[in-house]
Amino acid sequence: MAPKKRPGRTPAPTGRTSRPRQAEVARLAGVSQATVSLVLSPKPDGKGPLISEETRQRVLEAARSLGYVPDPAARRLAAARNNLLGVFSFTATFPTDVRHSYYPFLVGVECEAAALGYDLVLFTGSSSGGAGAAVPDALGRVRLADGCLFMGRHTPRAELKRLVEDGFPVVHLGRREELEGVAWVGADYVHATREVVGHLTQLGHRRIVLVREDDDAPASADRQHGFLEGLEVAGLPAGPAAVFRSGDPERDLTAERLRSWADEGVTAFVAEETDTGAAWRSLLSAVRGAGLDCPVDVSLALLGSPPSDLASEPVPTGFDIPRPELGAAAVRLLASLVAGEGEGAREPLVSCVFRPGPTTGPPPPARP
Repeated sequence: MAPKKRPGRTPAPTGRTSRPRQAEVARLAGVSQATVSLVLSPKPDGKGPLISEETRQRVLEAARSLGYVPDPAARRLAAARNNLLGVFSFTATFPTDVRHSYYPFLVGVECEAAALGYDLVLFTGSSSGGAGAAVPDALGRVRLADGCLFMGRHTPRAELKRLVEDGFPVVHLGRREELEGVAWVGADYVHATREVVGHLTQLGHRRIVLVREDDDAPASADRQHGFLEGLEVAGLPAGPAAVFRSGDPERDLTAERLRSWADEGVTAFVAEETDTGAAWRSLLSAVRGAGLDCPVDVSLALLGSPPSDLASEPVPTGFDIPRPELGAAAVRLLASLVAGEGEGAREPLVSCVFRPGPTTGPPPPARP
């Protein structure tokens, strides 16, 4: 008896020149990619989740209709697990300075990998041209490991998608919902930012500006989303004027601009943390250049931790990112994908911890 057609199934593509991938088989069969992998590449020992005969036949039918042929290299790797997890950093060299923002992530990664019985192999962008590499299969060398954890503010989407479509276990450290099929772990920047804004409004601030970098990284988008939500909850204006993109060549964050904001009634500024700390640095520079005192004239908050070279300055109000916990969560998720058990699963967002600091206080008295 022929298997029933599932609603929403699409006909097999015709006239294609590229090799069909497991992700396409999964979409056509209406199942997860992990199920396709288990049906087409069963474990030699017969272990693994039980799959119904109806589902198995549906996968086989979809594979036949697409002309799917397993990648022999991928099959050899899948059959020869070596207890290696890859960690790919989109930097020219791997961060080793304990003050680097990546270092605490790596501590969590290493500890959790050791606890689960995995060794680590480290990759960087140096031999593939960096994060923006356009070389075909620039990330192919990560297949030396059983699966790979990627970390970086910007990633080559096409390359990660290709790995996932080939059934290679991939986890991104940081939210990546826009990359279909890529598993990820992330911090709850939205709630943490909303909490910082709530702290400022409780102090009495009614005009607050967010300073962020001029790009569309998900971490920046999450912080902005939480910032605007916090303003709305407090009944404050949450339009475009409340967000300033630092780094825009046509809109530099100057002392004159900051003084103008203060004259217009802005009493608090919030900056996002990034790898470079550019937004926070430009904000501090502008405040000092304008001759304003923090927190007497203006309050300042940082959505994350300050750069290590500013460690001698007062630790600003903001929140701490649980980097070791995020690294450990990413390894747990990656290990479950390697074992064929984590498809569709995701570690819950890790909460950030509010950090009080001496850079915030009540707003100055209104000018007559």
